[in-house]
Amino acid sequence: MPHTIKIFLASSAELKADREKFEQFIGRKNKTLNQNGCFIELVIWEDFIDAMSRKRLQGEYNKVVQTCDIFVMLFATKVGRYTREEFEAAFGQFQESGKPWIYTFFKTAAVKISQIPREDMLSLYDFQDRLNALGHFWKEYENSDDLI
Repeated sequence: MPHTIKIFLASSAELKADREKFEQFIGRKNKTLNQNGCFIELVIWEDFIDAMSRKRLQGEYNKVVQTCDIFVMLFATKVGRYTREEFEAAFGQFQESGKPWIYTFFKTAAVKISQIPREDMLSLYDFQDRLNALGHFWKEYENSDDLI
């Protein structure tokens, strides 16, 4: 039975193409890793059923985040409420158990600032401040090729 590494990939809907490229990359890597007794299980929010849940569906995402080995976050023009909540779940679990390892990436692609709501830009700056205060290093990426 292969050793499984579970990765949760979090981002807002605006980065769908980057998530898909990341998913393709993991799929290709798994072909080689599987031969060596390893498998990467990638979890993304699109994999969850949008059906009614007895509890909040976001709560289900957060539970899965806490079971992962690695938590990867992608941001572009905003830090959404749910992605921030997933980070808090991952960070809380990391403080308790040392996992998941948390990797944070901010996309640097050119955007028209006038088309981005002020609250969205502030959410980015506030979140970067939070990461800096925690001593968490984040990285910038230009495009999906740069990410993987």
